[in-house]
Amino acid sequence: MLLGILSSSISLSIPLVLAALGGVFSVRGGIMALGLESMMLFGSFTAVLGSYLSGSAFIGVLSGILGGLIIGMLHGLFCIRYKMNQVISGIGLNLLATATTTLLMQIVWNNKGSSPSVSAVSIRLSFLKNVPVLGDIFSKQSILFVIALIVAIGGWFLLFKTHFGLCLRMVGENPKAASSVGIPVHKMKYIGVAICGCLAGLGGAYLSIDSLDMFVREMSAGRGYIAVAIAILSRYNPVHVLLFGLLFGFCEALQIYLQGYGVPSQLIQMIPYMVTLFVLMFGVQNIKPPAGVGKHEDD
Repeated sequence: MLLGILSSSISLSIPLVLAALGGVFSVRGGIMALGLESMMLFGSFTAVLGSYLSGSAFIGVLSGILGGLIIGMLHGLFCIRYKMNQVISGIGLNLLATATTTLLMQIVWNNKGSSPSVSAVSIRLSFLKNVPVLGDIFSKQSILFVIALIVAIGGWFLLFKTHFGLCLRMVGENPKAASSVGIPVHKMKYIGVAICGCLAGLGGAYLSIDSLDMFVREMSAGRGYIAVAIAILSRYNPVHVLLFGLLFGFCEALQIYLQGYGVPSQLIQMIPYMVTLFVLMFGVQNIKPPAGVGKHEDD
């Protein structure tokens, strides 16, 4: 049972980790990541649509990334070009994504609840199945688990060991000072939200064509908000995102296993969100975002 919970924890943490990593890049560039929910949800829908139209799960994954990118760039356009309040933009896009995906499901499949089954990602780490203990935990994991690990480690190197990362972090800390030394502030912000949209869209694609093979209305189910909490708790460090993503994945796995023990289902379903609230209440008192979040170079 313990091995099963650990395996499920990793599986359930993958979309959270991918979306939270996207949030890290967005916030490091000075743009709040409250729109992660919309990027995940739209990525989930476009992944299924791409797989449905092409018959290829690979095209579906690329479509999911593109869907997240579209919402990410829309968020960037509102916040950077038109200097909209970043909280309003994020929450507004979350509401828009819910309505848009529901409408598009009705148009494409004449169904507001779910899509037909489509080609899903089937690549698993099955070569590990004969490894004692570890095989039981990792052999059923998706290839996207490996991609999440690579993105986390690569993201840490990119942010803290490269000139690009230095420029992005400077824009997030003080856009006016970054502009004064010749850093293209708007360009860096757009790059940050573009990376955010792509990773959140990939996380959404995992939900719809990896762990499932269809799109279900509102299937992101608040995971975008949990990803925001993970990004905050990680202090916007990609490697730390892995640890906190596993924590919240464990909470989701635990709620699944508790359903067979007579505990009221409504109480069980609250576990991940209650953990999110408690962690935010008691765990972020000394955590501060980059000083330039929400600011522009002319502020």
